[in-house]
Amino acid sequence: MYYTYIIQSLKNGRWYTGSTDNMQRRLAEHNNGKSKYTRLTKPFKLIYCEKHQTRSEAIKRELYLKTGKGREEVKTTIMRV
Repeated sequence: MYYTYIIQSLKNGRWYTGSTDNMQRRLAEHNNGKSKYTRLTKPFKLIYCEKHQTRSEAIKRELYLKTGKGREEVKTTIMRV
C-alpha cells in the first residue's frame, strides 16, 4: 500500500504534500528533522491521507495536488471534510 499525504506545520501553519509506503515512519521522519525540506518547520500533524495500490498512483496524485488545480481541490474539497 502507498500513501499520498498532506501534513501541516505546527510552527508556521504551512502544508507539505508527499507520498510514501509507510505513513507512520514518514511522519516521524518529518518530525525528527530527517527531511531536508521540512526540518526547519517541524513539528507536523497529519491532516490528510489517501491510500493507493501502486507507487506510481501515489506519486501521480502527489504531483497533481501540487499543481494549481490540485491546491484548489485541497482547499475546496479535501479540507472541508
